[in-house]
Amino acid sequence: MNNNSTHTTNPLNIIVIVSALGYFVDIYDLILFGIVRTPSLTELGFSGSELTDKGLMLLNWQMAGMLIGGIIWGVLGDVRGRVSVLFGSIFLYSAANIANGFVHDITTYAALRFLAGIGLAGELGAGITLVSETMTKETRGYGTMVVVTFGALGAVAAALIGDFFNWRIAYFVGGGLGFALFALRMSTYESAMFQAVMHNTAIRRGDFLQLFTSAKRSFRYINCILVGLPIWFSIGLLIVLSPEFSKAIGVKVAGEFKASSAIMFAYIGLSVGDFFSGFLSQWLKTRRKVVIGFLLTLFMTMTIYLFSKNISYGFYLFLCFLIGAVSGYWAIFATIASEQFGTNLRATVTTTVPNFVRGAVVPITLSFQWLKPHVGIIYSAFIVGTVCLALAFVAILNLHETYGKDLNFVEE
Repeated sequence: MNNNSTHTTNPLNIIVIVSALGYFVDIYDLILFGIVRTPSLTELGFSGSELTDKGLMLLNWQMAGMLIGGIIWGVLGDVRGRVSVLFGSIFLYSAANIANGFVHDITTYAALRFLAGIGLAGELGAGITLVSETMTKETRGYGTMVVVTFGALGAVAAALIGDFFNWRIAYFVGGGLGFALFALRMSTYESAMFQAVMHNTAIRRGDFLQLFTSAKRSFRYINCILVGLPIWFSIGLLIVLSPEFSKAIGVKVAGEFKASSAIMFAYIGLSVGDFFSGFLSQWLKTRRKVVIGFLLTLFMTMTIYLFSKNISYGFYLFLCFLIGAVSGYWAIFATIASEQFGTNLRATVTTTVPNFVRGAVVPITLSFQWLKPHVGIIYSAFIVGTVCLALAFVAILNLHETYGKDLNFVEE
């Protein structure tokens, strides 16, 4: 069956706009915690090393929520529909955000970060899946490019609001933005491709374990995850730990170094990178070659970032921007995952893969911490980054080109 007649070529259709706004709020909340971690924990009565320990504990609860939520929302997306996930996920993390603004103890804070993590896990996967299935195979890359390019700017908003407003207000803003999207969500519609599968009771939908019942399918799935590792190595390690790296490099800064500035510049770079990677993949009619180009450029930029010495604060922020820009293939990465699998598993894959990549920050940081006492902060980061890039490089070579692929098929 062919549903191309129901597909749109307009990269600014209502589904793309709503998905882009949803991802904007998603990234806002994801980054906001890193920015308000210290002031929020200080107000709750913690100090010194407790700020790091409790902060990591809260982050781990949030990431655990995202890993669990990725599976929950992915399965629901294939069983109940993509639009239902867009509604459910944004409601949960918006409510958790607003409740976060009222916390007065660490236990409640952790529980709400866990719930927020579950909610955050569904937004991108459902949006990318819906965009991929409602646009033509020749133009869907433009749609996903718009979603991720605009969404990445949510980090810039988080950095600005987190710096200039009280941390509780910053959480209220995130929750309010999410609930404001509900009016627009009413205009979205389910893809004809999914509706056709939904009414066929003979097709198994949203069976997460089905990904592992076939060696070829498991191989595809694992490689989709590995392709994204360098993105969250760059953001989760090089940028989040920018205060430590700037000190090791010898960045000349007057006053206190603000991690929020490094995050903001990196995410501006990510937005620029996602735009150009998405545009190039459409122009050159290839996903794989563009990802390979970004991986090679990221290796060179990472090397410059880590081995620069005694540089100015302005140049360091420029390097943060470059790290973000050459890591900006998130749109293609998510699109590749969506295009690799059939309609009955597409939402499951497109939702779980990005969240498993985000969760990979845990083994990445643990490896970094284990190496650091032996080789120092610079070389430990370089080794871990090189391994992530090598795995991603092999993984993208193992995946088939998916530009222009007809997505109207199912996994048997």
